[in-house]
Amino acid sequence: MWSCLLIVLVLIICSGCSETNNGKITNNTTAQMQDSIHYDAKLGKYVPPVNMYTVGSINPDMKFKNGENLENNIHTNWAEERLGIRIRYLWTIHDSNGAYANKLRIELAKGNMPDIVTIRERDVIQELIDSGQFREIGDLFEKYASPVWKSAMKEDPAVWDSFVRDGKKYAIPILDYQYSTDPVLWIRQDWLDKLKLPVPRTIEDLEAVMEAFTNKDPDGNGKNDTFGLTIGLRNGPSTWMADSSWIFGAFGIIPKQWNLAEDGKLKYGSVQPGAKDALRVLKKWIQKGYVSKESEWYNETKAADLFIAGKAGIIAGPYWMSGWPLSDLLKNDPKVVIKAIPIPNGPSGFVGRRGTLPVNGAILINKKMKDPEIFFKYQNYLFDYYATSTGEFAQGLARDYDWTVVNGVPSSDAALIPGGAVRVSSYTLTFDGARIPSKVIDAIPKDITPELFSPEGASMKEAFTGPPTTTMKSKWELLQKLEQQTFQEFLFNSTPESDIESFVKKWFAYGGDKITQEVNDWYRDQRSR
Repeated sequence: MWSCLLIVLVLIICSGCSETNNGKITNNTTAQMQDSIHYDAKLGKYVPPVNMYTVGSINPDMKFKNGENLENNIHTNWAEERLGIRIRYLWTIHDSNGAYANKLRIELAKGNMPDIVTIRERDVIQELIDSGQFREIGDLFEKYASPVWKSAMKEDPAVWDSFVRDGKKYAIPILDYQYSTDPVLWIRQDWLDKLKLPVPRTIEDLEAVMEAFTNKDPDGNGKNDTFGLTIGLRNGPSTWMADSSWIFGAFGIIPKQWNLAEDGKLKYGSVQPGAKDALRVLKKWIQKGYVSKESEWYNETKAADLFIAGKAGIIAGPYWMSGWPLSDLLKNDPKVVIKAIPIPNGPSGFVGRRGTLPVNGAILINKKMKDPEIFFKYQNYLFDYYATSTGEFAQGLARDYDWTVVNGVPSSDAALIPGGAVRVSSYTLTFDGARIPSKVIDAIPKDITPELFSPEGASMKEAFTGPPTTTMKSKWELLQKLEQQTFQEFLFNSTPESDIESFVKKWFAYGGDKITQEVNDWYRDQRSR
C-alpha cells in the first residue's frame, strides 16, 4: 500500500516536467514557474536570481573551451552573477539542414514554447508570429528598452516591417551591422601574382582571370583541378556566402527579392529580363569549367570549402569572411594571400550586389512569460556596454576567451589568448550579443576599404520588407520551387532559353501577378504614412 502511495506521489510531482538526457527542463509551463521577482536597482541585478527560459541552436562554427557548452558557459555564468538572470534551456539542438527550425515547428504545434525564442529564419519567424502564442511587443519595447537600444533601432525603422500585424509589432528585430552580408569578392592575390594578372574590374576582366585560374595550374601541382570561382546554388543564386547575386546585379537586378524599378514600382528580380542575361553568363562559366558543376548541390559552406581547400580562386561573401571561414586556408598554407576586391562592373557599367537590411533574425516573447522585463534587463546591458564597447565590455565579453592581457596591455589576438580564442557573443541569446548598425566601420577589418561598398547604389536591398501578403501565404512556396527548378535545369542541363521565358509566364499566371499587386499596394501604403 505504501509503495503504491509513493508511486502516486512521485507521479504527481513529476507530472509537470520531464528531463532530456542532458538534464534540460522540458516543461511547457516554465514561463509561470516564478511567483514574484525583485530587481535590486542598487546592485543592478535580480535578488534572488530569476530564471529565463529559452531554446538553443548549436551552430557549426560555435566553439567552446574549459568543458563548457551552450547551457553552461562563461556567458551564462556572467548573466547570473552580474544580472541575477539564470538562462535556462528547455532544449538545444545541433543546427544542420534546418534542424533548429524543424524542432521549433514541432514544439510550436505542441504549444511547448519557452519565455524567449530567438531565430534567424524569416519564414519560421512568420509562423511563430501567426501562431498567436507570442505577445505584442511594441509597447514592451517602448517601456523597457534602453535609450541606446531604441536609438539603434531608429537607424533603419524598416527592420520592424515584416513583424507587424494590423499596426502592432510581434517580434523585436535582431539588429546587425550595415552591409552585414553584402558580398565583396575574395580573390587569391598570390595566384594573380603568379600568373601576372591584374585585379579584375569588369565582368570581362573577371572571365580572363577565371580562365587562367581554371586552366593555367595556379596552385602549381601539375593537375587541372582548380576552379576560377566557387558558388553555392543549392539555396538559389542570392545567398549570404558563396553568393552569385552580383552576377545578376551586373544586369541591373537582384534575384529572389523585390527591387525598386525606375518607374517607382517594386518588381521581383528573378522574372525581369536581366535575370535571363545573368543566367546565360553563369551557364557559360559552368560549361567552360570556371565554376564547378557540383555547385548545383553546394550550399554556402560547402561551396566555401572549395576555396578553403585551395581549389578555387574567387568567392563572393561578406567583409567578415577573412575571420571565418577563410582564415582556415591561411592556417593550412601561410603563403596564401587573399584580397578583398570590389564587385566588377557589368557590360553596361552597372554594379549591383545583394544588399542587406541591418537585421538578422527576431526575438519573440511568449504570452505566458509573466515578467518580460527580465529579458530587457539582459539585452539592455548588452546594448549599453557591449554594443558601445564601454565599461566591463570595452575589450570583449570575457577575458581569456575573446580577449586577454599581455604585459599589461589588452589584446584580442587569438594566438595570445590562453587555450585559444572563442566567440563568446555566439553564446548570447541573440547570436551576436548586440550590434548598432552604424558601428559597422568599427567592425570592418583594417584591410577592407570603404571603396569596396561603393557606389552607394550598388547595395540593392530587399524593397519589400513587410509580412507575407495574402497570396504569398498560399502561392509563394510553389513559385519559389518553380523558380529554383527552372534555374537549375537551365544552368546544369540542356534546357533552352525559351524555358526561362516560359517560367516567367507561369510565375505571373500562378499567382505572381496578384502578389506583385499586393506588394505594391503595401509599398504605396508605406510611402503614404
